[in-house]
Amino acid sequence: MATSLPTLGQRLAALRAEHDLTLAALSEMTGISKSTLSRLETDQRKPTLELLMPLSRTYQVSLDDLVGAPEVGDPRVAMKPRQLGHGRVGVPLTRSIGPLQAWKMILTDPELHEPRVHEGYEWFYVLSGRIRMRLGDKEIVLRAGEVAEFDCRQPHSFSSADGRPAEIISLFGKQGERIHTRAAPANRSPDRS
Repeated sequence: MATSLPTLGQRLAALRAEHDLTLAALSEMTGISKSTLSRLETDQRKPTLELLMPLSRTYQVSLDDLVGAPEVGDPRVAMKPRQLGHGRVGVPLTRSIGPLQAWKMILTDPELHEPRVHEGYEWFYVLSGRIRMRLGDKEIVLRAGEVAEFDCRQPHSFSSADGRPAEIISLFGKQGERIHTRAAPANRSPDRS
């Protein structure tokens, strides 16, 4: 945005000319004083959202087009699958390692391996198949549509419950961030859209 602001005044003046409007007419349409409009067009006034919104509506252009915001790059995340060991393949869903990481994982090994303990908090959603999870001294099986969240300082491990591929989406926060899911309202069945 900083690189587009020096030419904002020129763009505003060009839009006004394109719409064949005088400063007085534009002032009447937007509620912005003529002197403020003039100072905006000569880059003598800092633009604010309160000034840009009515101009955007009057000229029927988006705010991005009005200020000449740079185009957003390709938002797709193209990550390569990684072998994580123990019959697990992970596909990172975030571009960089940050405080919160997202992964799609495919688990095929039915054997629960040695539980791990580390800092952080993990949340996962079972997309398909069945997951066997050991958390502390408990062992549970999660099916498609079920969610688990836990403190990673508890000994934990998980695998396919039956040796068939099972897929999960996993969110992991190294600093203990928790993810909260919303429950369906009490008067609404969870399987209704």
